[in-house]
Amino acid sequence: MKTVRFGGLKQRRLFGEAFWALFGQLASALALLAGTRILTEQVTPAVYGQVALLNGFVALGVAVFSYPFICAGMRMLPECQNPGERAALYKGVTSLAARSTALAIVLLMIGSAVYSYLTHADMGLFMLAGILLAVTVRRELGIQLLIGERKQRGASLRQTCDSILRPLLAILLVGWGGAKVEWVLLGYILASWVSSMTWWSKADKNPRPRIARHVKSEVWAYALPLIPMELLFWVNGLADRYVIGYMLTAAEVGLYAATYTLVNEAFNRSAMVLLRIFQPVYFQHCSQNQLKEGFALLWTWIACVVALGLIGVSLLLVMKDWVAAWVLAKSYHSAVELMPAIAVGCALHALGTVVAQPLLAKKCTRLLLCGRICGALTAAISIPLMVKNFGLAGAAMANPIYFGVEALVLAMLARPWRNIGSENKEASGLAEEETAGCRVTA
Repeated sequence: MKTVRFGGLKQRRLFGEAFWALFGQLASALALLAGTRILTEQVTPAVYGQVALLNGFVALGVAVFSYPFICAGMRMLPECQNPGERAALYKGVTSLAARSTALAIVLLMIGSAVYSYLTHADMGLFMLAGILLAVTVRRELGIQLLIGERKQRGASLRQTCDSILRPLLAILLVGWGGAKVEWVLLGYILASWVSSMTWWSKADKNPRPRIARHVKSEVWAYALPLIPMELLFWVNGLADRYVIGYMLTAAEVGLYAATYTLVNEAFNRSAMVLLRIFQPVYFQHCSQNQLKEGFALLWTWIACVVALGLIGVSLLLVMKDWVAAWVLAKSYHSAVELMPAIAVGCALHALGTVVAQPLLAKKCTRLLLCGRICGALTAAISIPLMVKNFGLAGAAMANPIYFGVEALVLAMLARPWRNIGSENKEASGLAEEETAGCRVTA
């Protein structure tokens, strides 16, 4: 009787988490669609392209200098046995993320000073990008650690707040001050600052120094291989915009960025709902050695991602003109033919993320790095060649190539078709055979 009641409570909690994860992603997606539609009416593709390039630097800082530590915190939260350990983890992750973000801002300022000196460009835009990086890291830290604690409601409300305020404040400032890049960035800064101030860790107490040092060393050990991996992830996701800006024009960067953002967000939001529902539970199963339940949950997750990818690509092939008419200004409609290829790439990227989860569960982040390297090398080769030969359409067609290679390599490394428990048994069996052989030899 107690087992049935406990199982019902677990299912009820899972459905509650699914509801809030779906609510957050759906509300954020609707805010993004409406905001992009109005913002593309107010700014030209050239201005939108400059905003996209500066946002790319912010995304690079978040991905390389803070997200590895945040990811380590999410993975280690289920293993915390008491509030003291949780407080030590919060303090360690926050400290490491803050220091590395400060380093990222310093590097951004040095790079922007050199660039401004050589090209006589305005350094003020890079300073705004640095401020945006700082507030974005604080926002992501709060949201992701709430997800790690399976507090989906708080995470969804904070994410929805940011997704609504970003386009709203950017549109208001552009309407007041003119269609300039700085007003868009300032709107993003204010939105992220407001949404980040709504989060405050209740576990932010002073842990014992020994525990704090131990936690920091564990966070470093987990996060260190993720740093180059996140750099490679950024190359796969955003480097194409800089290739377009170098080989073509800023206006074409704006066309590509607006189209890519809408398609990617549709797939990314759907995959993120599944990630928020399944990943904390999957990690919890693995931490508690519930390997059979974790294996079944992983394959349910994979099936959902495959189904969403097939449905999304099919719908976009049929309805791309209608989608462009609703969510993009008329001056951006020339990029509608890019949507199907981008959609296939986004679906493959979502699949690669989920099939690699066994590597994260086993803390084999170095193998995950190998998969990302293969994808980044493919992107570095394919994007310039495709843009050179096919122009803007080539950048879109390169997406399925490098994301497909990455997903295939990650699947071969993670082997999600094999249970983690069976691998452990095989490893222990081999160890026993080796020990027996040594005894016979002795």
